[in-house]
Amino acid sequence: MAQNKPASRKKILFLITKATWGGAQRYVYDLATHLSSETYESVVTFGEPGKLAKMLSEAGIKTHGLSSLRRDVAFISDISSFFQILKYIQLERPSVLHVNSSKAAALGALGARIAGVKRIVFTVHGWPFNEKRNEFARVMMYIVSWFTAFLSHAVIVVSKSDETQGKKMRWVGNKIHYIPVGIEPAAYLQRDEASAAFSMYGFTKPIYSMVTIAELTKNKGICYAIEAIGVLKRRGVEMSYYIIGDGELRAELEDLVREEDVADRVRFLGFIEEAARYLRAFDIFLLPSIKEGMPYVLLEAAVAGLPVITTDVVNPDVIRRLQNIHAVPPADPEAIAEALAKILREKSGAELLPAQNLFPLSDMIEETRNLYLLDS
Repeated sequence: MAQNKPASRKKILFLITKATWGGAQRYVYDLATHLSSETYESVVTFGEPGKLAKMLSEAGIKTHGLSSLRRDVAFISDISSFFQILKYIQLERPSVLHVNSSKAAALGALGARIAGVKRIVFTVHGWPFNEKRNEFARVMMYIVSWFTAFLSHAVIVVSKSDETQGKKMRWVGNKIHYIPVGIEPAAYLQRDEASAAFSMYGFTKPIYSMVTIAELTKNKGICYAIEAIGVLKRRGVEMSYYIIGDGELRAELEDLVREEDVADRVRFLGFIEEAARYLRAFDIFLLPSIKEGMPYVLLEAAVAGLPVITTDVVNPDVIRRLQNIHAVPPADPEAIAEALAKILREKSGAELLPAQNLFPLSDMIEETRNLYLLDS
């Protein structure tokens, strides 16, 4: 008696410019490793290698590097990148191409159309034309973003504000789908255990402590947090600030710490693996971004039970749904200082809030999987 053959798996090819580590990379990792291996085959291709590539390989996910794909605009290498991407798409023949990050998304979507890929999904990790650049650059970024969305069959945005902008785009508004990022809660250490573990980094529990976990780039607005600590010091408010992460602005931020005379209150801890596990060592979490979408670490801080201060550039859906979150205007040290002072007046630093995960990873996986269907 003949047996039915199992249905072939649907191949999902993910494309991202950099396989380092950040929000977009974590997003690709979570999707590639959590899609059912019985139904889907995940393949990830990228330009610059890094932590994401290593983690995917360790998880048994097929990866492929593209030597010419880089973030910066370079006409000759971009042409080479396009043909490398097109060749690889034709080789893999995916059922779905899921593109991420501006450059890779534009080149990948065009290549996929030429190669006849039946389903192209584009995830926007914050519209690039919202960044503070000159007018010409912003117009060009808008055109590239629109063109990528036009070529795609479905466009995922991770922020309600990005959804609002996307739906106003001519001829692509009906492709926009808001799917917030989701997380699986970290294996948080309890407060005393986390504080003890941090002693190796020179952490000693002060009266009140605040932490930021972020890459040290301009968009994260760390300079305004340091200035806010200066404001509090001049008011006589005791507060220690710990910055976990590294990046291109570290030396500049260290200079600012000296200028603000807060070297006794601000400490750079550098990059720490699985930093979210230690969140309960602190009293308050701060994310002072001047450009942001749906940051994973903010959700992790909420699940850890910390009161959160962020700026109103963050996904308004997060601000609306999370408890004890304080949203202030971006680039405003005084507003950050006021929010900190308000939290200190309202509660003891020893208290933690009930854990809450209003954005589970399983929801993100399911809603994204639905968009892979050809009739979506």
